[in-house]
Amino acid sequence: MDDLELHGQLIGRQGSRADLNTPVLVLDIDALDRNIASMARLVARHQVGLRPHAKTHKSVDIARRQIVAGAVGLCCAKIGEAEVLADGGIEGLLITSPVASPPAIERLARLAARSPNLMAVFDHADVVAATDRALTKAGAALGAVIDIDPGIRRTGVASPDAAVAVASAIGASPALEYRGVQFYCGAQQHIASFAERRAAIEERTGYLRTVIAALADAGFAPDIVTGSGTGSHRIDLDLGVFTELQAGSYVFMDRQYLDCDLADDPTPFEISLVVDARVVSANHAALVTIDAGFKSLSTDGGKPGILSGAPAETLFAFMGDEHGALIAPGIGETLRPGDAVSLVVPHCDPTVNLYDHYHIVRGDTLVDIWPVSARGRAR
Repeated sequence: MDDLELHGQLIGRQGSRADLNTPVLVLDIDALDRNIASMARLVARHQVGLRPHAKTHKSVDIARRQIVAGAVGLCCAKIGEAEVLADGGIEGLLITSPVASPPAIERLARLAARSPNLMAVFDHADVVAATDRALTKAGAALGAVIDIDPGIRRTGVASPDAAVAVASAIGASPALEYRGVQFYCGAQQHIASFAERRAAIEERTGYLRTVIAALADAGFAPDIVTGSGTGSHRIDLDLGVFTELQAGSYVFMDRQYLDCDLADDPTPFEISLVVDARVVSANHAALVTIDAGFKSLSTDGGKPGILSGAPAETLFAFMGDEHGALIAPGIGETLRPGDAVSLVVPHCDPTVNLYDHYHIVRGDTLVDIWPVSARGRAR
């Protein structure tokens, strides 16, 4: 039985959140909208565009709210995500990972033919040439952005000279339009200290400036400089190099970002996404077992936090695929089987990808159910 069959009859019924089958992905609609509005106001004050990353939410419904709030488009990690958003009417998409395999390039060309203002990143001249051939065959055009390696050696050109070489290849391609550069400092996003994170981002931004200068000297000054993230958005806005930000997790605020000092003043973002779970066993004084384990929460971002239903000092421990433990003095004497607990997710992107639907709540009432539209679209 899917989520709509299980829970559709609960929509609109006062207090219906308490009747959800758990574990369940719960999204507070008012907190989500406040987060979207806060980032929109912030970038508008700096006269910078916002192209938020959909790999965080994988949701056409959330993407539409971001567009209404002023986003210039959305970022997608893979073609599959972009296909889903394009089918949902979202325009101005940027695919932020290189598309290199022959079947993927063919799909990219077909998507470019039906997705207005589509862009993709490139970091190798051979891929530029292959993409140009596919686009020409499809009768389509595509915006091209040069991906610059920020130092983690995952993707991106590795030097200013390499950036110029890729720009030259794009410039010689009739089906590609050179738009600019991408620079995402993923390794720096979760440095806990704001001061240390700022120093690291300033150093990397200095390198970015050298690449931009080399491109400008060669006649390829970028119109778009895109990148940044939730962890560095305030710093990047202050430094003033990016023309648009790609922040994504700000809509939810997972534990990884809550453990960081995001700014030198209070962050305007709040927790909107949680996993609701229930106690299934309470036979020990200092430990109870809940119905959320590896299959319900990402494991790459540490342990979930406790938002409600148990003492704040409660420790969480994974106890296998289906279960987790809540550990605190006397917890087994105060919580009983069936009691509810809300967990702050460790890392929102992979946690969202574990679920088919968001359960949208306002207060203690289920008000809607949205699909995780691009769940599993990793190719």
